[in-house]
Amino acid sequence: MDVTVKYFANLRERMGRADETVTLAGDQATVADLWAQLSGGEALPANILIAVNMEYKDASAVVHGGDEVAFFPPVTGGGA
Repeated sequence: MDVTVKYFANLRERMGRADETVTLAGDQATVADLWAQLSGGEALPANILIAVNMEYKDASAVVHGGDEVAFFPPVTGGGA
């Protein structure tokens, strides 16, 4: 199954691209499985935010063919 993956902020620089289409084996995988494939087996950093089809999820969320998965660091705000 194919899923679209988007990277934001410093993850874009780390991965060397803003987005990509990834083929996952089988018809059911979690976000953690996807990250492991993308990162060469590295664990998903605890502070990374995840969205599947524009809804916040955790690493145990199941992805399906055609889904869009976004990874981005937490947003911090500045003072005025």
